[in-house]
Amino acid sequence: MAGRPRVRRELEHRFWWFVRSGETVEAAAGAAGVSATLARRWFREAGGVVPKPVRHGGIRVRLSHAEREEIAHRIAAGWTTRAIARELGRPASTIGRELKRGTINHQKGYRASTAQARADWDARRPKQSKLAGNDRLRGWVQDRLDEEHSPEQISHRLRLEFPDDPEMRVNHESIYQALYVQGRGGLRRDLHKRLRTGRAVRKPRRRSGERRGRIPNMVSIADRPPEVADRAVPGHWEGDLIIGAHNTSAIGTLVERMTGFVLLLHLPDRYGADQVQDAMVEAMSRLPQTLRRTLTWDQGSEMSNHIQIANATELDIYFCDPHSPWQRGSNENTNGLLRQYFSKGADLSLFEADYLDHVARKLNNRPRKRLHWKTPAEALDELLSAPFNPTGVAPTA
Repeated sequence: MAGRPRVRRELEHRFWWFVRSGETVEAAAGAAGVSATLARRWFREAGGVVPKPVRHGGIRVRLSHAEREEIAHRIAAGWTTRAIARELGRPASTIGRELKRGTINHQKGYRASTAQARADWDARRPKQSKLAGNDRLRGWVQDRLDEEHSPEQISHRLRLEFPDDPEMRVNHESIYQALYVQGRGGLRRDLHKRLRTGRAVRKPRRRSGERRGRIPNMVSIADRPPEVADRAVPGHWEGDLIIGAHNTSAIGTLVERMTGFVLLLHLPDRYGADQVQDAMVEAMSRLPQTLRRTLTWDQGSEMSNHIQIANATELDIYFCDPHSPWQRGSNENTNGLLRQYFSKGADLSLFEADYLDHVARKLNNRPRKRLHWKTPAEALDELLSAPFNPTGVAPTA
């Protein structure tokens, strides 16, 4: 009853977790600690269909071997099922089923190794798909695929044409798996050519809001010098984009952390990497070297040319962690102030560069409490007109 080695199964789960997070197959293989060759074979055998997550609702769907060992220790110590469930953060029903799985007889009691072997065997047991076991349904689906209908269209059409026949039902995801996943069977493999994409291997689907790739060679905010956080040294900037209506336009925003001085980047056509690079280099080139130390940005694809920007501006560029806007607190606050002038429903490409300069002057001449009611423009002028005194310009409060 022994299946594949448990360690390999856990590595495979880890590999798919990284793929689901947006990593490439090669990057996921490295992160999971397996060879790229093995990872590509897993990906190919799965047809590019990422297995269901190991976690559901924040709880691991399958118990790990370590958890089974904990259960065994606590049962031997006389713990109740509910107490073990609370300790492991699991439903009591899960622990109850696990005890039945791992108990051969009442004399020997629960054994973690027995339960793990049975779980591995159950997980690898082949199960016939609905399409493979229903000739009528399979034939109907294949005929519609030959007509170049999509799996989603086929799935919904079945309900219309066979409203009273529950056997003539199949989810569109099951159709995709029957086409792509080796061993699922049911449909002719050549039918994938009838799909709109025509792919022989499915591209992984990502959840809403997930990044579709990482910026190459980026340096994490964790490696940023500690002096940046103190606001005691000038020349450290935070940046981001504010996005217009329908995500079709944007304005770049730059904020100097010590003074709160704002620069706005005019992006009238697009806000891709090349456009942001040109605007950034042009804006930063007007500043003296003492005001060009670091830049911290979100992990947006618009900064894919960060190496070219760093070389042209002599800035050290760092990237925030995903979904962590508080790591650019000054910039986030400024972007909120800018919405007074650039509403979320506006087409930002319509604003001329002169108007962006006007808005920046408005903010730079607004008194700030943390500057003892000086303006960012005044604080910057003091920096540029006098030798730098880290205790005399901008308090950190």
